[in-house]
Amino acid sequence: MKIRILSLLIVAISLGGCFTGSDDDKSDVTNNSEQGNQGGDSGNGSGNNPGNSDGNSDGNEIFYGTLSDITADHKDNQVPYIPPQCYTDPVSDNGDIHNPCYACHNDSKDPNYLDDFDVQLAYSFPEGGTTTNWSNIYKDRTSEIEKISDETILDYVRQDNYKTSDGRIILAEKLKNLPSVWDRDKNGSWGGYIPDVYFDFDGDGFDRSPDGSYTGWRVFAYAPFLGTFMPTNGSTDDVMIRLPETFRETADGEFDLETYKVNMAIVEAMMKKKDITIDEVDENRYGVDLDRNGILGNTTTIKYEWAPLNNVFMSYVGYAKTLFDAGEIKMAAGLFPVNTEFAHTVRYIDVDGDGNTKMAARMKEFRYGKKTAWRNYNDLMVIVNKEIKERHDFPARKKQLSGNMEVGIYVPQGWKYQGFIEDDAGQLRPQTYEETYFCAGCHGYIGADNDTIVSFNRKLEHGAYRNGWYHWLEKGLSGIADRKREDGHGEYAYYLEQNPTGNEYRDNEEVLNKFFDAEGDKKEAAFAALENDISYLLMPSAQRALLLDKAYKVVVDEQSFDEGREAIVKPLDNVHKEVEVDQPTGIKEVLSYY
Repeated sequence: MKIRILSLLIVAISLGGCFTGSDDDKSDVTNNSEQGNQGGDSGNGSGNNPGNSDGNSDGNEIFYGTLSDITADHKDNQVPYIPPQCYTDPVSDNGDIHNPCYACHNDSKDPNYLDDFDVQLAYSFPEGGTTTNWSNIYKDRTSEIEKISDETILDYVRQDNYKTSDGRIILAEKLKNLPSVWDRDKNGSWGGYIPDVYFDFDGDGFDRSPDGSYTGWRVFAYAPFLGTFMPTNGSTDDVMIRLPETFRETADGEFDLETYKVNMAIVEAMMKKKDITIDEVDENRYGVDLDRNGILGNTTTIKYEWAPLNNVFMSYVGYAKTLFDAGEIKMAAGLFPVNTEFAHTVRYIDVDGDGNTKMAARMKEFRYGKKTAWRNYNDLMVIVNKEIKERHDFPARKKQLSGNMEVGIYVPQGWKYQGFIEDDAGQLRPQTYEETYFCAGCHGYIGADNDTIVSFNRKLEHGAYRNGWYHWLEKGLSGIADRKREDGHGEYAYYLEQNPTGNEYRDNEEVLNKFFDAEGDKKEAAFAALENDISYLLMPSAQRALLLDKAYKVVVDEQSFDEGREAIVKPLDNVHKEVEVDQPTGIKEVLSYY
């Protein structure tokens, strides 16, 4: 049964944490905005000394930026999970109403029981969340941007800040040689995730380590999420998935790529709740009727049939099947297996010699998520109900998610999330507790989520290039058709009709002028181009890409992510600095993401 809740209570879920705790400040996080290298204590005497202020390099392409203490469990912004987009004013000066809110906040799909469509209509923020804490969006960066030449920023974004020239993962090297100011529990070792994606993908999207072995990671292409995540608004990104080791093994416990592919397809079928086409396999090898035709033979189909109340189940294959049959692995429609991992990088935008824009080598962020515990349907409903009651009974109580900067942030749906972000030397560092807390706003707290994840259900279908298993550096967005909504409309076309600038802030004039004339009427030729090629909308011009790259580089130099990490050139006039609880947004009609 769907849970319908009033707007005051819905936002508490969609934007709030589900664990109560104190905000006692154990220490202050120094977010040093000074450029240059201030020596920090590495806690060791190795040649990789991050405390070396003389260039902060080990001589092997590993550099440290300003080493400030980032270990404190402290939030200056008590509601960092409410992003600046949520404070946007959707009503233009001429009275036109835009609705970007529907992309995130909507009538959810089970087993996401968070129906938060009411958020489209009102700023129903919890107490203490009515003032915008993202001061960077109100700053004019024009003069700082003008000091950065096109050549300088292009050279910068084309540099690989993730791996050394000999293939080592820079951040992994740093975490294995841990600076004391990154060691929250002071035990001398890193307790969180250590990046292990090598971005060396084969024709099926599987990642290989330098020794040729499979890392388990598999990259997939997908339709970028609406709004901020579209590259025209400042960043490119990619996503990788890794299933647990048992899903990669035969019943005998041996690694087998075909077994892994089949299990990956089964997970895709369970998440999308639809049949999935695969390369032909022999069902006799697995003892599973994958296409549900009543016989074991060759098949190219994973048939989705899942109705436990009618005693209709599906199964994994290989060793995962053995564990599933023994009750040691759980399975349910719309839920990933426990220990499923996601890796997500956010990157700059590059411009090639022909003036075309594409994903850059340089990363802004490396984000990581792992499902650590199973939550059945009832558990997920209880999580929502419990939070509704707490928010209703204790609206002033401050919330915080469990976790810290070293192990990540835990959300009650059974996932943990961790992030790494660019330091002022241009390489990645762990995020602070507050910087990671920012990520919790989307993962588990919006109606568009699927088991706290959005991207995988947007993976390109079989029949796309490499059946959707490829990286954007191999092939970009060009030639991908607009996804169809359940009502038959093109997804991006529909979004533009609601938000003519193609973003939440109503400030992307390039998109506005490309798709609409001076009277605000649709340019039919532009929408026709979008229907068959989403890059026509999603990729910015070279001029805009360089401008946004420079704007973000200013924030990196400042290390002011706690004040906002958007690439903003001029102050956003369409974002409220303050709202009242339950203040109407101005939107009159609730729209559906689906």
